[in-house]
Amino acid sequence: MTQGKIKFEDASGYDQMMGVWSQLVGDEFLKWLAPKKGQRWIDIGCGGGAFTEQLMLGCAPSYLAGVDPSEDQLAFAQRRPSLKTAEFRKSDAMELPFQENEFDAATMALVLFFVPEPRRGVAEMQRVTRPGASVSAYLWDIHNGGFPPEPIKAQLKKIGVDLPLPPSSHISEMTNLRSLWTEFQLLNIETQVIKVSRHFNNFDEFWSVTTKSASIKPTLSNLPTNVLADLREAVHGELSLNADGSITYSAFANAIKGNVSK
Repeated sequence: MTQGKIKFEDASGYDQMMGVWSQLVGDEFLKWLAPKKGQRWIDIGCGGGAFTEQLMLGCAPSYLAGVDPSEDQLAFAQRRPSLKTAEFRKSDAMELPFQENEFDAATMALVLFFVPEPRRGVAEMQRVTRPGASVSAYLWDIHNGGFPPEPIKAQLKKIGVDLPLPPSSHISEMTNLRSLWTEFQLLNIETQVIKVSRHFNNFDEFWSVTTKSASIKPTLSNLPTNVLADLREAVHGELSLNADGSITYSAFANAIKGNVSK
């Protein structure tokens, strides 16, 4: 049984689940990028502003723009105290509302696989950045076990329920990312696998947080009560618990960066 399209309608719940995961990866991603201070940044697909906040606090940008197609997510981002000076616009990643050469750095954090045409997304990043600018992204390696809700995804698959995947989930694989950056003749291309771990006090907390995923939540809501209970028990049985009953779970993302050659 295949589920429908992923919808981002619960910004608060999404932030508790994926926002925290994104910032765990984001910390390592920014260390790897090692950007200069005072640059003009655009965060494409900024969502609720989890990574945008890291850009503001860690990179001291002279200007920071966040774009996203979801009004709910943008409203959540704008409520973050650290982002009062950032500019947010409702926009599709494939048609950015900016002129050419406006930015020193463009990035997509956990976004490119949601872009129906990834080539157009990268083309837009390249268009709005100046020569020499940084163009970067990171994505959960969905097809190789890197997705944070993987334990639930795997058990759902066993009962014949497939989670809705991002429309361009194939681009999350490192070889496809590198091919895309190479196609646009970006310079100094580098890749990195970023593995992070998150601590949960107990299984109840893991379940409560992880089922807030934009793909997991609606999928589980369609399951009969008895099937949902069995699924929860199966996931519990697959996870390794620490001696105190807590859970430390790891996920990993593929990251890429390059410089504009135009």
